[in-house]
Amino acid sequence: MPPKFFITRQIPSIGIQRLKSAGEVFINPLDRELTAAELITMGRDSDGWLTMLTDPITSEVLQSCPKLRAVSNLAVGFNNIDVAACTARKVGVSNTPGVLTDATAELTFALLMAVARRIVEADKFVRSGKWTSWGPMLFSGVAVTGKTLGIIGAGRIGSRVAEFGRGFRMNILYFSRNPNPDLERSCSAKRVELNELLTRSDFVSLHTPLTDQTRHIIGAAQLALMQSHAILINTSRGPLIDEAALFAALKEKRIRAAGLDVYEFEPRITPGLTDLDNVVVLPHIGSATEETRNRMAAMAADDLIAMVAGQRPQNPVNPGLW
Repeated sequence: MPPKFFITRQIPSIGIQRLKSAGEVFINPLDRELTAAELITMGRDSDGWLTMLTDPITSEVLQSCPKLRAVSNLAVGFNNIDVAACTARKVGVSNTPGVLTDATAELTFALLMAVARRIVEADKFVRSGKWTSWGPMLFSGVAVTGKTLGIIGAGRIGSRVAEFGRGFRMNILYFSRNPNPDLERSCSAKRVELNELLTRSDFVSLHTPLTDQTRHIIGAAQLALMQSHAILINTSRGPLIDEAALFAALKEKRIRAAGLDVYEFEPRITPGLTDLDNVVVLPHIGSATEETRNRMAAMAADDLIAMVAGQRPQNPVNPGLW
């Protein structure tokens, strides 16, 4: 009997077709985030799930789905999955690392530029019919070229953002648990402690995984260290920032501005944050290019097929199972 696959949201057709070539496929017809109860109801009879970062793969969900043998997450992160519980039940877990490096780094720099040059504000101004003439003070932003860029988390994406920054002759500082000699060599980057990075940087960009140690790595105390003209960018994980503290800092103009693609309580955003002109908000689209999403879907499907067949995936999260 062919395996059954459950896809929790609509994904690019390349991933769907690959799963269909290997078994039966059921796709969430609601195409929205599912509750744990809905996941159980829809996926109970499936051997493998292709999941999203928003799907709660908890111990309780696993206990209710004894047939489940593999979970392939269409994301780099896997905070939504109880990996220990999966491992205990011999359920394989995989993710999609590396493939979205360029797309997320591009969006990071797009946000940085949009905030620095007040692109969104200016666009709204023109569309509203308020623009009547050129003016020397009209939407004056801040320069990017030659400024100091602080990278928190010097993995694939953080390193690529640093490379983009060097294209603008930016000085690169980075804070990371481990040294990154390649980054230091390619971008003349300097590894510093977090507090020094915050006090010296004109732009601060977050690229670290979400762990117990990094949750609220940017809170009220850290925001107080940043320069009043500094700009904060987050395309990594929402809970890295204490959003209430960020709202207060932006409202009181203790930092200049922020650009956000992720949120602490996503998709809910701290009340009042979207009313501020000095923040650009995006709906978690860091990897949203056609090329990247196609590659992610194919990668996730291939790994799911492999795990259900008892084979090691290309991107195992719990490699000890194999």
